[in-house]
Amino acid sequence: MKFKIDNLQYCNWSRKIFEINREAGLDAVHATIVYHEDFDEHLNEIKRWEKMFKDNSDLIFLGKSFKDIEKANKENKTAIFFGFQNCSPIEDNIGLVEKVHELGCRFMQLTYNNQSLLATGCYEKVDSGVTNFGREVIKEMNRIGIVIDMSHSAEKSTLDAIEISEKPIAITHANPSFWHAAKRNKSSELLKTLNANGGILGLSLYPHHLKNNTDCTLESFCEMVAKTAEIMDIKNIGIGSDLCLNQPDKVVEWMRNGTWTKNKNFGEGSKNNSGFPRQPKWFEDARGFKNLEEGLKKIGFSNIEIEGILGNNWYNFYKTI
Repeated sequence: MKFKIDNLQYCNWSRKIFEINREAGLDAVHATIVYHEDFDEHLNEIKRWEKMFKDNSDLIFLGKSFKDIEKANKENKTAIFFGFQNCSPIEDNIGLVEKVHELGCRFMQLTYNNQSLLATGCYEKVDSGVTNFGREVIKEMNRIGIVIDMSHSAEKSTLDAIEISEKPIAITHANPSFWHAAKRNKSSELLKTLNANGGILGLSLYPHHLKNNTDCTLESFCEMVAKTAEIMDIKNIGIGSDLCLNQPDKVVEWMRNGTWTKNKNFGEGSKNNSGFPRQPKWFEDARGFKNLEEGLKKIGFSNIEIEGILGNNWYNFYKTI
């Protein structure tokens, strides 16, 4: 079967966006439901999603395993898989790892930009690696089936997580730094280690992660994919667009700052643009998957390779969760 999967979106969710994702043919979306929220605040997000699933049951449902991707494909719906971009909901209680899994969480970043109780983020000056608590949480995530996501983590912490985890980890939304040296993008050596351990990289369409940002061309992006495929096995490359459709600009401040600082000049792109950047014209929303398909074909990827990048590789990865 052929699947289409966007393994990271953080949109201001609405029926219109669910319709766009269906028009794009997305069988699954990994949706961020938490940044800095604690466990109780996370429960409020669960309630909000329960209402959205009820109101839009003809378009979406909660995904819990790879079988739900197959179900979505057959029913012309999109399976929504919950993910956290920070470890805040588990607080300092390892027992909450199993609890958030029961509530639907399938991906969790060990940190979002800063030092957490588990690991170091990419904006810290000193990367001390995965902590003692982080090691225990990784074991627990492996046991119950939550993917370790290191998209916003610093290099040593990411390498530690790859080594500690008994299951392949994911970097759900980032690009290689050889193409664009954003703090969030990943070194070639790290990507080689990720690949050697069966991990997967979701390439990002968020402008701050792209060469020339909003003005990035489809050709440049596809050239980057081809060069990444020289570093990693093609089966370990997918898409995690990091689309943030219809979000008000004030949400950027929440993403970067949470409740830990009053400094509004923190985080990627903040000095130049305090709001969300415009998407490239060829990927304004998930319907841009069609442009990606055409661009990847033009640069020389086979149909099977393109199907892998646009969804089947993530589907196969979900089987390992």
